[in-house]
Amino acid sequence: MDTETAARLQEPPQPWFVLRAVAVIGIALSLFQLYAAGLQPLGLFFQRPIHLGFILVLCFLIYPVFGRDKPRGPLGWAIDGALIAISILVGAWLPVNIDIIANQIFPRTVDIWVGVLTVLVVLEGARRAVGLGMTVIGALFIVYAFAGNRGELPFLSDWMPGIMNHRGYSLDRLASQMTLGAEGIYGIPLGVAATFVFIFVLFGAFLEVTGAGKFFIDLAYAATGRQRGGPAKAAVIASAGMGSISGSAIANVVTTGAFTIPLMKKLGYRPAQAGGIEAAASTGGQIMPPLMGAGAFLMSEFTRVPYVDIVLVSIFPAVLYFGAVYLLVHIAAVKQNMTGLTSEELPRVRQVLADGWHFLLPLVALVALLVAGYSPMRVGFYAIVSVIAAAGARALWNFTANGPTAGKFVALCRSGIALTLEALELGARNAVAVSMACAVAGIIVGVVGLTGLGLKFSAMMIAFSGGNIVLALILVLIASLILGMGLPVTAAYIVLIILVGPALTQEFGIPLLIAHLVVFWYSQDSNVTPPVALAGFAGAAIAGSKPMETSVQAWKYAKGLYLIPLFMVFNQEIILGGPLPLVLWAGAIAILALVAFAAALEGFLWRPMALWGRALLIPGVIAVFWPDLRIEIAGTLLILLILGLNWWQARKEGIPSAPMGTSAPN
Repeated sequence: MDTETAARLQEPPQPWFVLRAVAVIGIALSLFQLYAAGLQPLGLFFQRPIHLGFILVLCFLIYPVFGRDKPRGPLGWAIDGALIAISILVGAWLPVNIDIIANQIFPRTVDIWVGVLTVLVVLEGARRAVGLGMTVIGALFIVYAFAGNRGELPFLSDWMPGIMNHRGYSLDRLASQMTLGAEGIYGIPLGVAATFVFIFVLFGAFLEVTGAGKFFIDLAYAATGRQRGGPAKAAVIASAGMGSISGSAIANVVTTGAFTIPLMKKLGYRPAQAGGIEAAASTGGQIMPPLMGAGAFLMSEFTRVPYVDIVLVSIFPAVLYFGAVYLLVHIAAVKQNMTGLTSEELPRVRQVLADGWHFLLPLVALVALLVAGYSPMRVGFYAIVSVIAAAGARALWNFTANGPTAGKFVALCRSGIALTLEALELGARNAVAVSMACAVAGIIVGVVGLTGLGLKFSAMMIAFSGGNIVLALILVLIASLILGMGLPVTAAYIVLIILVGPALTQEFGIPLLIAHLVVFWYSQDSNVTPPVALAGFAGAAIAGSKPMETSVQAWKYAKGLYLIPLFMVFNQEIILGGPLPLVLWAGAIAILALVAFAAALEGFLWRPMALWGRALLIPGVIAVFWPDLRIEIAGTLLILLILGLNWWQARKEGIPSAPMGTSAPN
C-alpha cells in the first residue's frame, strides 16, 4: 500500500490502452471483491486465486519489466504479455480444477508446473510492486527449503549451521506446499489481503475521492491552528484522522504533509524538523484504529482474537503515541517562541463541520457495525455503501438547494458515476503492493512450516538473549529494522512474528496478543528510523530538506514507537485489562513516563531543565517500566518531584505555563 501510493504519485504517462486496461481490470476486481464481501462469500480456493490473478495482471500492466520510466518496446511487451497470460492461468487454475485437485492423492505433473509458474510470477510481481528486497528474501527461503540431503540442492546442507540443517525438499513437494493448499501462497497473509484488507483499502479510496481527506485536514487546522506550533499540531491530528482512512504512513505524509509542512516552515520550524514531525505523525496512522493498515486483520487471523477486540485494546496505545508526538511538538514550539496562525488564515470549525459532517457518518457506521458483531468483510461492504449514500445524499441536497434543473441532474449523475469508477480503480491500484507482499509472505510462511525454521530461529534468539526479556525485545527491534530495509511494514510484521512469535510467547511468557502488538509496533520503525526511513524520506522531499537529517528528526519525534511496546510487556493491564485501580494506575504512569521522557529528551517542559534534572528523569522512567510495584511508585515519585520543581521554577520566574491548549504570548 505504501510503495504503491508513493509510486503512483510519480507515475509516468503510459499508453492510453494500458491506462484503459488498468481501469477496466481494477474496476472489475473491486466489483468482484464487493460481490464476495456483501452478496456471496466464496471459498478460500476461489477467492484467493482469483484475487491473485487480478492483482498479478494489474501489477504487470502498471509496472513495465524494464522500469516505470522506460518504454516497454517489443521485447518488453513480449515478456509482460507472457506474464499476463500466466497470471490469468494462475488465477483460473485452482477454481477450475478444484474438484480434481481436492480428490487426488498425489499432485499431477501439470499441477506441479502450474505451481512453479505461480511462484515465479509472484516473485517477479513482488520485485516490481514492492521492491527487489522482497523477492530476494522469498527466493532465499525457497533455496533454504531445497538445501538438505534429500532436497534439490543437497550440496548446500554442508553450509548450514547445525541448528539450521533439515532434510531438504523436492520441487514437487515444495510446489505442492506453495500452491495446492492453504499453507503457502494461498495461506493466511494472502487470505487477509484478498478479503479484509482489500475491502477497507477500497473504503479508504471512496473516502479519498469524495473529499474526506481534505475534511479531516481542515478540521485539524480549525481545532489547533491558533495554538503555538499550530500547523505541527494539526499535522498530528490530521494524520490520526487520515490513518483512519488509509492506514499508510507514506500516503499520510504526501497528503497531509502537502498542507502542513509548508505552514510549519512558515511558522519557524526548520525544514528537516517540519518533515520529521509529519513523518512521525503519519507513522501513527498505521497503529491508529479502526483500520491500522493491514495489521489488525492479520493479527486477528493469527491470534484468533476478534477484530473489534484488537481495535479496542489498540485505542489507548495509539492515543499515547499521538500524545507523545503532540507534546514534543508543543515543547519545540515553546522553546522556539512560536505563535499560532491568525483567525483569518484558518478555516472555522463550524464551517468545516457544516461542509463535511457527512464524512463522519461512514466512520460511525463502521465502528457501530464492528461493535454489533458483524464480520469485518461485511462491515467493510456496508461502510462503502454508507460512504456512497452519504456523499450522494449531500450532493442531492446541494442540487436541490441550488435550483434543480434537468441539465444539472444529468451532470450530477455523470459526476457520481465518474467518482464511483475512480474509487473502484483507485482501490484496486492501492491494493496491488500489499497483496503482492502478502503473496510472497505466504511463500515464507510455507517454508517455515515445512522446515520448522520458526522453532529453530526461536532457539537462536533465546541463546543470543541469554533468557533476558529486554535483550530479546532489543533483538526483535533490530530484526524489524533490518527486515524493514527490504520489506513493507505489513510483510515485515508477518515474517517477524512467524520467526520470533513462538519464543516471545512460549519461552518469555508474553501473552500472544501482546507479542503480536509488540512486533507490529516495532515493524513500523522502518518508516522513521535511519538509515531506512521511508516516511522520513517522503517528508524530506516535500520539505526540501536532507533525507537523513529529516529521518533523524522523525526518529526523535517517534520515540513512543519504542517505549509504548515495552509498557505493553511490563504493564500488561493496559492491554489485557484487570482490576480497575490497577488499570488506571498503569495508564497514569504510562502517560507520566512519556511526559518525563519528552522533557528529558528536549531539556524543557515549563522552562529549560537543568542537566542533572534530565539525568534523574531517565532512571525514573526506567523505574516506571519495572515490573515491581514498589519500584514503580519510587520512579513515579521521582518524576513528579523533578517535573514539579520545573513547574515551580517557571512560576517563580514568571514564565507563562502555556498549556498545550492555548497560545501563550511571546
